[in-house]
Amino acid sequence: MQPKLVELQPFTLSGISIRTSNSEQSQTLKKNIGDLWGDFFGQDLANKIPNKLPDSPIYGAYSAYESDANGPFTATVAVSVTAGASAFDTIEVGGGRYLVFEARGDIPQAVIEAWGRIWPFFATSKAWKRRYDVDFEVYRNADVVEIYIAVE
Repeated sequence: MQPKLVELQPFTLSGISIRTSNSEQSQTLKKNIGDLWGDFFGQDLANKIPNKLPDSPIYGAYSAYESDANGPFTATVAVSVTAGASAFDTIEVGGGRYLVFEARGDIPQAVIEAWGRIWPFFATSKAWKRRYDVDFEVYRNADVVEIYIAVE
C-alpha cells in the first residue's frame, strides 16, 4: 500500500515518555515501548490528562531524534490537548508535510510490520526524505493505525 501525502497544522500532545532506541527495544532488561503503553492504559491516563481535546484518539509519538532511525529518540504515548500540563510530557507537533502509512490488523503486530515497511521505504526512496522531527501513530480503532512520517 502506497502512503498518501498530507499537510498538517501544528498541534500539541501530552502524555508519558521514555528515551530509547530501536536497538534497545530488543533488550529485555530495558523499559520498552510496550511497557510504556501498559503504563498509559494501566493508569487510565487517556482520561486523566488535563486539557484533553474531546474525542482525541490515542497517539504514539516519536521525537527528539538524536540522528536517524538508528539513534536514540523519545517515545511518547499521548492524547491531543489544548495546552500541556506540568505533570505530563508535552510535545509540539510541527505542521508541514507528512506521508501517512496505514497499518491494519492485530495490534501491535500490524504496527510492527508497518514500521518494517517504512524503514526500507525511506532507505531506498529518492523522492522522499524524513525530517526526523516528530513522527506519530494515530490509533483510530482496534485494528486500524495511521503512521505519520514528517517529510521534507
